Amino acid sequence: MIRGLARLLSVAELRQKIIFTLMMLLVCRIGAYIPVPGINGDLAADLFRKATGGSQNLFQLMDVFSGGAFAQMTVIALGVMPYISASIIMQLMMALIPSFQREIKENPDVGKRKMGKWTRFLTILLAAFQAILFARYALGLNASQPGIIVSEILSITAFNVPWLFFLIVILTMTAGTMLLMWIGEQITEKGVGNGISLIITLGILSSLPTTIGAIIRKLNLDSQEAGQLSFSSLLVLMTVFVFIIIGTILVIQGQRKIPLQYARRVVGRHETQGGRAYIPLKVNYAGVIPVIFASSFLLFPATIGQLAGQGSWFANIGKWLAPGTAVYSIFYVTLIIFFTYFWTATQFHPEQIASDMKKNGAFIPGIRQGRPTQDFLESTMNRITFAGAIFLAIIAVLPSVIGKLLKVDPSISYFFGGTSLLILVGVVLDTTKQVESHMLMKRYEGFMKKGRTRRG
Repeated sequence: MIRGLARLLSVAELRQKIIFTLMMLLVCRIGAYIPVPGINGDLAADLFRKATGGSQNLFQLMDVFSGGAFAQMTVIALGVMPYISASIIMQLMMALIPSFQREIKENPDVGKRKMGKWTRFLTILLAAFQAILFARYALGLNASQPGIIVSEILSITAFNVPWLFFLIVILTMTAGTMLLMWIGEQITEKGVGNGISLIITLGILSSLPTTIGAIIRKLNLDSQEAGQLSFSSLLVLMTVFVFIIIGTILVIQGQRKIPLQYARRVVGRHETQGGRAYIPLKVNYAGVIPVIFASSFLLFPATIGQLAGQGSWFANIGKWLAPGTAVYSIFYVTLIIFFTYFWTATQFHPEQIASDMKKNGAFIPGIRQGRPTQDFLESTMNRITFAGAIFLAIIAVLPSVIGKLLKVDPSISYFFGGTSLLILVGVVLDTTKQVESHMLMKRYEGFMKKGRTRRG
């Protein structure tokens, strides 16, 4: 491991990318400890733990994704979920509006810039809207437990509304979300890995010490009496933990190889006949994107429901979509399958592959070139995508179901749950693959430079 790390750091450009990524992620963690001005973060976190203890709760899942920032009411409490929600909306609009598709196909660079601008604008609106609801939630907590919000800020009102407090929360939390969005884009462009996914992964990893502490407390090792968590339940959770890791690796890296044959192939200056190759079709072409999208899609309306307060129909939506409920599980599985197909359809282009194969004289044995090849690739991808989507949904839901049956504390089951581990393992695999590709490219460039030196 040490030797591999030294080899990574020996490449100057890759070393700079890794350091840049780590520094950007450090900024994210610093933001998780800066509370909104006028809020007592420690008192808010204590009240949050008391309010959410004992049963599965949506806010606990949000707190895991934000790395504890939600409970402490910090400037990045909203996390990157508004940005992901905005991205989902823009992707759906691109799929539903033909003019969007036409513009991106005709001029990809201009289309992507325009889509990025609209995504950022929509992110600001969603973040501001959620910040308003969060301010209402904080006021409700302060009413039951005075001291969470500084009284001097609440004293400045207009029409019996503490407008200064609302203004501070909206500006700081929206700015925090935009900062995270900018950091994610910078990591993707100048660092290693997908920035937004790494930020979510960092939040999940930061909850590891809290989870370990909760396990030790629930085992009650200091006493001879049985704890709330038995060793048999812990063993079952650890088995599921290993199963999810293995299953995620198999789903993400699994592929079906479609054999290719070349009627005429030129290698160097020689022409060869009957060359063979294959097209690797991934079992899960979308990776962990469907899990992130499905979680964000469910979190948004459920967050509105729970932040809106009791007695409203929004609150009923929040109860129905609370993690662990049957409605949540059904919607979650359905959305994972939908987003798996949706993302694959937007990223996998069988018509382009069939066209390139025809230009290069390649064909699939038994399938004619052109439209038949396109139809074959499309139907094959649909079949293996279905298998991958079902497996992904099972892995995502199974741990939370087992945790509920074993009556495991939600703070433990959320970390060992499918959503967190799927994202964690998937992002690690994707980042590792990018690092390996960079190393391979550098090795190839070094080989080419040596070859030119010898010829000289």
